[in-house]
Amino acid sequence: MLDDLRTLVEIESPSGDPTALAASAKAVAGILENRLGGRAVLVEGEAGPHVRWSGGGEPKVLILGHHDTVFPLGTLERRPFLVEDGRVTGPGVFDMLGGLVQAVHGLAALEDLTDVEILVTCDEENGSHTSRNLIEERARACGAALVFEGAAEGGGLKTGRKGCGTFEVLITGRASHAGLEPEAGVNALVEAAHQVLHIEAMSQPEVGTTVTPTIAFAGTQSNVVPAEASVVVDVRVETADEKDRIEEAFAALTPHLEEAVIEVRGGVGRPPMPETAATELFAIASRLLPGIEAVAVGGGSDGNFTAALGVPTLDGLGAVGGGAHADHEYLLVENMAERADLVTGLVTAIRTA
Repeated sequence: MLDDLRTLVEIESPSGDPTALAASAKAVAGILENRLGGRAVLVEGEAGPHVRWSGGGEPKVLILGHHDTVFPLGTLERRPFLVEDGRVTGPGVFDMLGGLVQAVHGLAALEDLTDVEILVTCDEENGSHTSRNLIEERARACGAALVFEGAAEGGGLKTGRKGCGTFEVLITGRASHAGLEPEAGVNALVEAAHQVLHIEAMSQPEVGTTVTPTIAFAGTQSNVVPAEASVVVDVRVETADEKDRIEEAFAALTPHLEEAVIEVRGGVGRPPMPETAATELFAIASRLLPGIEAVAVGGGSDGNFTAALGVPTLDGLGAVGGGAHADHEYLLVENMAERADLVTGLVTAIRTA
């Protein structure tokens, strides 16, 4: 497993770089074919290639992951693949190359892989815009989804996720000289300030909804009334009703300043993953690995899409470790075999149910 993980980590795969992702996809396909036999197919797309593999027959379980990472080219030189004191470090080991490797080796322990399908996408870190339709199509066809994102803290499985999305509020005003005739302008920055306070008030943390303005831009020069401004907002919701409420609230934004114009882009791209979607599969996992915990988390994954379809979905089956998206990202070696065995048991139980 460590050898295969090194292979994937040392082929850097930043989201949004189709050339790098093409090389990564070929490496993923090579590992699938080497360990499982058969033929992996590269599904070309605008963002890069997704990788599909099938054991044949009528599919019953979808193994779901992604081979893109958040780390730019050159990260490997600064943080090379390293195994030391029971930890593996390097870009993407936890999110989620380690999970892919564990899944493949867990499947390799099975004599018969009929009814098993694998989909490894290339754009999860960028929102899964080019892979969502394919994910949903294959999840419907398979009827169960096992998602190999990194485990929750302490190794728990992820049985619920918030829906998440990004909104961008674009404000158009009118420039004027800030000293000679500020009243002739329409100050887009002032309008943005009004909107930020209104947007932040959409949050209802008591029901799991957070609405957080995160990035703002405005102005060109210190003596010019800003003609344009923009605000980026991160949104997390636990229910479909809250998703609808937030999207309606953004659509209803109106200017406070006369002649200011507001345009809203984006939405809640990943629907919530309700914990009920994992009930059946987590029961199997808890029999196979007694004491394992079920955890609901705020971050999203491609499991949000499969769960929203009503497809039984269990997430967090990947690496045990931590530091996702950070320089201290790591994977614990001691848990790798146990998690691979869990894959073997889960797939066996799903296929024989």
